Parts: sequence; C-alpha cells; structure tokens
Amino acid sequence: MTRLTLFSLTLLSARALCDLTTGIPDAAPPGFEEWTSPIVVPAPQVKGTADWASAVQRARTFVQGLTLEEKINVTTGIDIFGRCVGNTGTIPRLNWPGLCLEDSPLGVRFADFVSAGPAGINAATTWDVDLIKARGIAMAQEHRGKGVNVALGPMTNMGRVAAAGRNWEGFGADPFLSGVATAATIEGMQSVGVMATVKHFIGNEQEHFRGGSEGFPIYSSNIDDKTLHEVYLWPFAEAVKAGVASVMCSYNLINQTQACQNSKLINGVLKEELGFQGFIMSDWAAMINGVQPALAGLDMNMPGFVGYGIGNQNESDPPTATNSWWGAALIEMVNNGSVPISRVDDMVTRTIAAWYKLGQDKNYPPVSFSQLTEETFLDGVLVNEHINVQGDHYKLIRQIGAASTILLKNAASTLPLSVKKINRIGIFGSDAGPHPAGPNACTTGQGDHGCDEGTLAMGWGSGTASFPYLVDPLAAITSHIQSIDPTVVIEGVLDDFNSAAQTSVASLADVCIVFVNADSGEGYITVPNTPDGNAGDRNNLTLWHSGDELITTVADACENTVVVQHVVGPVLVEGWIDHPNVKAVLHAGLPGQESGNSIVDVLFADSPQAMNPSARLPYTIAKQREDYPADVLYTSDSSMPQITYDEGVDIDYRWFDSKGIAPRFEFGFGLSYSTFGYSGLHISHTGPARRSVAAVSSVVSIQPTATSGVSASGSLPTLSHPASSISASALPPHSASGSFSISLNATSTSIVSLSLSASASASASVSSNGTATGSAPPAASSPIGDSGGPAALYNAVLSVTFQVRNTGSAAGHEVSQLYLGFPQSAGQPPKVLRGFARTMLNAGQSKSVTISLREKDVSVWDVVSQKWVVPKGSFKVMVGSSSRNIHLQGSFNL
Repeated sequence: MTRLTLFSLTLLSARALCDLTTGIPDAAPPGFEEWTSPIVVPAPQVKGTADWASAVQRARTFVQGLTLEEKINVTTGIDIFGRCVGNTGTIPRLNWPGLCLEDSPLGVRFADFVSAGPAGINAATTWDVDLIKARGIAMAQEHRGKGVNVALGPMTNMGRVAAAGRNWEGFGADPFLSGVATAATIEGMQSVGVMATVKHFIGNEQEHFRGGSEGFPIYSSNIDDKTLHEVYLWPFAEAVKAGVASVMCSYNLINQTQACQNSKLINGVLKEELGFQGFIMSDWAAMINGVQPALAGLDMNMPGFVGYGIGNQNESDPPTATNSWWGAALIEMVNNGSVPISRVDDMVTRTIAAWYKLGQDKNYPPVSFSQLTEETFLDGVLVNEHINVQGDHYKLIRQIGAASTILLKNAASTLPLSVKKINRIGIFGSDAGPHPAGPNACTTGQGDHGCDEGTLAMGWGSGTASFPYLVDPLAAITSHIQSIDPTVVIEGVLDDFNSAAQTSVASLADVCIVFVNADSGEGYITVPNTPDGNAGDRNNLTLWHSGDELITTVADACENTVVVQHVVGPVLVEGWIDHPNVKAVLHAGLPGQESGNSIVDVLFADSPQAMNPSARLPYTIAKQREDYPADVLYTSDSSMPQITYDEGVDIDYRWFDSKGIAPRFEFGFGLSYSTFGYSGLHISHTGPARRSVAAVSSVVSIQPTATSGVSASGSLPTLSHPASSISASALPPHSASGSFSISLNATSTSIVSLSLSASASASASVSSNGTATGSAPPAASSPIGDSGGPAALYNAVLSVTFQVRNTGSAAGHEVSQLYLGFPQSAGQPPKVLRGFARTMLNAGQSKSVTISLREKDVSVWDVVSQKWVVPKGSFKVMVGSSSRNIHLQGSFNL
C-alpha cells in the first residue's frame, strides 16, 4: 500500500469526502444541512477567446508534443527547496525553464536588494487608482528583475472580521473598492510581463482553523449565493475581467467543501460563469485529496508535497514524487481512468497560455536569487547574483505612505506643524524607534517579521518582504527638524512602560507626538510567542504595548498631543479620543520602508515633500467590538467548525447603516487641512436605451478639467510605464440610443427614468438568504461565459457629474465617493459604494468630476435565475466625502 493510499484512507475515516464521480456533495453537520456545495463537472476546457486567443492556441500546440511525465512537470511543484517559494518542474527537451512563483503582495519575499513597499491596505486608503496601479508596476518590476514569473498577489479577501490576521494584505471591507484596487494592481503588474495571482479564493476570512498541511479541523465558510456574488466574488470577477493570469484557492472549506476541490466554485463560478482562462493553483499544501481537485478544476499543486512536516519535503522530480497528491499519483490517476488525460492537458494548456500571454517566452530574466539564503553560494552552487532591483521606487513608497495616512482628528488646526514654531518636542513610544534586532529580525528569533518590536511598517507572515532599510519616525523627525533649526530640543522616550519618563518629557514639550501600533499576520506564527499570544488573528482590537495608557499618560501632561497609529486595521480609541489634549490623530497603517519620511510629509508643512492628507478609511472604526457584524471564531469543539455569514451582504459600514449603529469613524472618513464644497449634481444616461442583462465593476473618471488619482507631485518618474487612471476612455463604445440628462442641486429630488430590456428590468427574486450555493445550476457544466461575466455588465449606463470646490486655504486632494441606494424591493443595504475619484484642487479652485456607473453597478444577483438583474424602481444617488457625510443627493428610475 502506497503512502498516498494511506493518506487517503486516513482522511476518509476522518470525514466523509465528496465524490465528484458519483455526484455526492460533502455532508454538513447536524443543524447546517442547508450549507452544502453542489457538484459541477466536467471541468471546462479553456476557451481561448479575446486577448487569450493567440496564447491559448500556441499553448495547445505546445502541449500536443508533451509526454505525460512532462505534463506533470507543469502541474506539480518541486517542493520547498527550490530557489523560489514555489517552482514547477522543467521540460529540458523543449528548453522550457519552468516557473518561479514568489511572494508577496508588497514586495519580493526572501530576496535581497528589493523594496519593502506599503501594504495593500495602505494602497486602498489612498483611494487613488493611479497610485495603486503604479504600486503594482513597481512591485512587478522588482519581481521580474529577480526572475520571478508568477507574483503571489494581490490578496483581496474582504476583511469580514476586524481582527482577522491578514486583512492588511488586502484592500479593505468593501467589494467595490477592493475590486477597483485589485484590477488596478493586476493591470500594473501584468503590464510589466509578470503573472499576477489573485488570492485567496474564497471565504478565507480568518486564520484560526484555516487548515493547510492536513491541519484538521478546517472551518467551513457558509456563504449564501447572493452574498457570494455581491460581496466576496466581486473583486475576483474584477480580477478576471482585468485578465489576471492565475488564481490561488484557499485552505478553508466553503459550504463544507475544501476550496481547492470545490467544483461549484472553480468549475461552475470561476471557469464557467466568469470565463476565467488562466490557471488555478493551490495555496501551499492546501490540498486534502488528489482526484477531487483535479476533477474540480484545479490546475497546479503547490508546492508539491502533501504537507509541511509530512514525509519527504524535497522531491525535485515531480513525475516520480510519491509524497504528493499529484506528481506520480496524477500519472496513476490518468492511467487508471480516474482523471481524464484531457483534464491534465487543460491544466497544462492554461498555465502555458498564461506564460505566452505575458510574453515570458521572449528574453525573460532567469531566476537570480534564492529564497533559502542571501549568501552567494549554497552547497557550492551559485544561487544569489545580488541584483539590485529597487530603482527609485523609494520615491513612490514615500509618496504612497503619505497619501495613505488618514487624518482622523485635527482640533484647533493643530496640524500641520511648523518647525519654526517649535522650541521643544517630545516623541514617545517604541513604535517611534528602530527595531532592536534590525528591521528584518526579531529578538525572539522568529522569522517573517513575527514580532512587534520598534516601528511597525508591515505585518507578519508570507505577505512580507525584507526591508533594505527602515526609516523610523524618530530618526526622520529629528533629521527634518535639524535641517531647519538645529536648536530645537528633541527628546524621545521609546520605553512604552516608563510613565515617569513620559510625564517628565511631556510636561516640558510644546508638542508631543505619541506613536502606537497594533500588529497581526498569518496563523503559522504567534506573536508574542506565548500561550496567550496572537495566533495570526488579533486577540482584541486594542493597541499593543499598553498604547492606550501611553497616550493618556502623555496627554495628561502635554496640551498639544498628536497620536500616530501604525496599525493593521481598526483599533478602538474610545479611551482617549475625546481627551482634550489629544488634538490630532493620524492613522498611518503599514507604510513600508519610508515610514518615517512619509509621516514627516504629513506632520510638517515645511517638509520639502509636504502632503495635505486626503486618505480615507477602507473600513469602519467602531466604538466597541460588539458593534461589528461578525468576529473571529477562536475556539471550537467541532471537527468541522462552522462559520455562517449570517450578516449576508451587510458587511462593515452596510451593517452599521442597516442597524442604525453609530461608528466612531465611518467607512470612507478622512479629514484634510483644507475644506471642500460640492454642487451641481447631474445624472445622464450614457448606455443603450434597451438591452439585456450581463456582468463586472464601476470605473472612475474625471472630466478634462479635473485630475483623478494624480498626486501633488504630478507624474511618477520612478516608473518605466505610465500609470493611467481608470477613465472614460477605458469604457467600451456605446451604441447610439436615446439619451437624456437632468441637473440636480443638493436639495432637489428630480427623477430620471431609463428603459432597459424586459429581461434586465424584470423583478428579481432577491431573497436575502439564498441558501448556500444550492440555488446554482444542476451538477453539470454550463456554457462558458465572457471574462469576468457577461460583457454587457461592464457597459456604462449612467454618468454622474458634479462640481467640487476647494473652499479652504491649502491645496489638496478631495476623495469624492458615490453611493447608491437601491429600490426597497431589492433587499439591499441603505447604501453601497459604486464609484470614487481623488481630485487635486488648489485653494479656491473648482473642478468637474464624472463617475460612470456600469450595468453591474446597478444590478443585484438573482439566486433563482442565476443572473445579474436590474431591479425596478427608484435608485438614490448619494455623493459625499464619506459613507455618512453626504453632500449631494438625486435619484433615477430603472
């Protein structure tokens, strides 16, 4: 009996596995019977349409000449001792070099001479499509420079629970914002020729019980069909529409079936409904079976072996690897008829097609580093060429760091500071200073940034990269002040617990800046490394290192206290936010290597690169933890922990709006050093007068007289590719049709009426509790759809234009946000984000801003017809500077 057979028997005895050959779904435990995932087979073959056509045809020709063993080299990794975190086999006979797959979503992991950029959550807080795309370009340039074929990002899980450990890797708690950021990142990355990987597909919303390496129990995310489509699938659909090369399936179960063998989600949704033409890889050691994932549509097994610490971890020849769910076992599956050879051919075709599509067959750099060591040689073999790929990306990193810093409070216009008005300044908190063991090490010895020592600029886990340097705030502030007035007294108290020293320094200072943080990361590391540490997910939503006490101690002694938070997500601030001496609060997130310089640019008006803050929250900051709609499941006695998404589509601010809960700081909130006014709301029809329903995301545009997503410093010289905003020119051409327009002011209630096709406007069955994915089509494949869903969903149907004026005395960006209120019959939250624009305005300047709405943006998912439909009735348009600060309102009928 082979080891693989033993694994299979062990698993089968532990839990009943679904069987795609007989059509028996995974069973749910008692009380959760409605939460099951139907089987959809066979796996659809890649269609080879649109801009994939040539690449797919070339790939098919390539695959026709391969032996079965050579095909296995493309589908199965060589375990974890290759030069990259993931490596396929090679095909020497045809000079195919294989693929290097490498983390992370913020830089090149385990490599030297690379940049450590802002986290995904910081990119989202800019609400700037150009900066987000520029970040994607810069990261891809570094991956390509090191010879990486497949970059393992972006990450676009939804931040369902505020304490979830990996939220900081993604783009926040709104599907529309996440979708725009995901698409822009992918477009930037793939413009450089690097394959992007959108992850983690899907419902991977906490670290506890996530699974991996046979790590039962594994939680089941129980998600109804409407919620799946309107929230968690939305950014993945945007990724497919943007042409993403690969998708990574997650560790967890969805409706009882493990993500990498969930045929409904992979075959039925991703490959059929969304028409995905790239390849799907497993998360590292996520597979729990061999035959089922193959039939369910998985295309690549990473890193190759069964699990970390299980059996041989270094089988470098996939066709002969026996400690793998695939490898030699996949050959046996084909030979005994368990898996059709056509399924293996499609796995390889999809992967090779992506390789061709990104142009990696022509002069692509070879791998020049080793994830195993930064030494030049390993076992006498040259593995590191120490190629410096940073370029001048530090400029962009600094810019995004400042542009992503949110001004939450600014009483009496305390900020910005001027050095000439300061005689004595106090800097407080360990977060202000350097890491005692260096920026890439921990005094505890844990790797992957698995500690919270010194200033926090990224979380921990696989979503990290090595800092080439880390500018801490104390050093940057000291340098800036001394460049203007070397006589200013600067005192830093980095001990978080020395209240006597804190009070002594604070009582004498003109200004006190308190730096605090809160950290999180991936579940394989616990921080601190103690029984009560944070196992990926945060244990609470409070500041670390007694940050609340540090703030109040300083504020009690200092009349002008400024708080700077370097945090992975929401933190509770009720204990000190209303302290009369806490005059200003900056929410700086995880800004990367230029952290100190970025915060100087926001704190000081006399910084050479001073920036007026314009960042906005990509999630809600509540007054108490219990106000959020969901929380981490920390403990469970079940062999299959069940996490049911009872809140449905009411994630984050939608929940607060639906339940009438007052947040401390609402989604989309952020202040400026200036003020802005809104006027002249104008809604016009831009699409065909009549058409049928189709599928994907809203685009933001600015009229020629405005600038969307352009930073104060203008162009981005650090990039070899221009970063263009998503604009009206990106929309498909519209057919000639009857048109109309109507102008509204802030108080008008005029109505706009549209006529869509009968099928588009048909009354939808929008049950708010569509059971699991059980309303899906029967257990058989359906016709393969357009990339991202029906093409018409991406057509613009409405254009919303308004005027924004800088009514203050300082130049700066304003982030305008468009929310829609659906007809009551649609069963939607009171408002949902459907567009935004970041516009640069000088003092006194006005600009016209236009935001286009696509058909998908005015549609809801009908669980009965399995289509996006436009509900009948009156829609409300709300334009404001946050989800609760609405300046203009209008309405239209569909």
